[in-house]
Amino acid sequence: MFKLTSLNLNGIRSATSKGIEAWLAQVKPDCICVQEVKAQAADVEGRFDSLAGLRGHFHYAQKKGYSGVGAFSRHEPSDVIVGFGSGEFDAEGRYVELRFDTPARKFSLISCYFPSGSSGEDRQLAKFRFLDEIDPHLVRLKQSREFILCGDVNIAHHERDLKNWRGNRKNSGFLPEERTWMTKITSETGLVDVYRLLKPEAGEECYTWWSNRGQAYAKNVGWRLDYHLATPGIAALARTETIYKTERFSDHAPITIQYEMAL
Repeated sequence: MFKLTSLNLNGIRSATSKGIEAWLAQVKPDCICVQEVKAQAADVEGRFDSLAGLRGHFHYAQKKGYSGVGAFSRHEPSDVIVGFGSGEFDAEGRYVELRFDTPARKFSLISCYFPSGSSGEDRQLAKFRFLDEIDPHLVRLKQSREFILCGDVNIAHHERDLKNWRGNRKNSGFLPEERTWMTKITSETGLVDVYRLLKPEAGEECYTWWSNRGQAYAKNVGWRLDYHLATPGIAALARTETIYKTERFSDHAPITIQYEMAL
């Protein structure tokens, strides 16, 4: 079995201070894809470039303390791709792809952090531009290899993916245009929302993010923003899912899915 975790760290230094490394040592995933590293190479090297025996590969944002993604793996990739060729968004550190290719198979793990549009109209427009760019990239990738994209997509697809859906219909993360994009990526593009494949009707148990305002976590007023999006052949190998909420390493919860495959 291949155990794959995704987690928005909301800062790698913060998450490690809250015990993420001890948890990884206990859970023993084969790989964890992380988002919002919020650090630069100089901050990571020699301290956070390996966690619990997993070696990290990163895409840092040019802006300090902002964005950044990583993928920690127990297995050595055959290649590492940093960025997806975007003139605008590669500067923000949003995409790292680990390839595990063999003569018989081409397979990638991707850690990706989609922009949030909640801070204002400018960032919402940037989010729409990101969606317009990442979709054709994933289409091309799907034509040549199997992959799993793990990440904070910053979109709740369906009404059951967030607590207060009625009050959020005009808010970033649940806008009609964003939900339409999710429908497109899981229909026309043909990627599979693996959690929903395994738990099609799950409601409040599906949330992976809670606002720090009020008592959102205590009351489970959450959103499902963190995904495994996989090519159909890989998605068919998914067997179990877990959203871990016993400890809090971030304002997101780690989602782990086990696949009946080996790297």
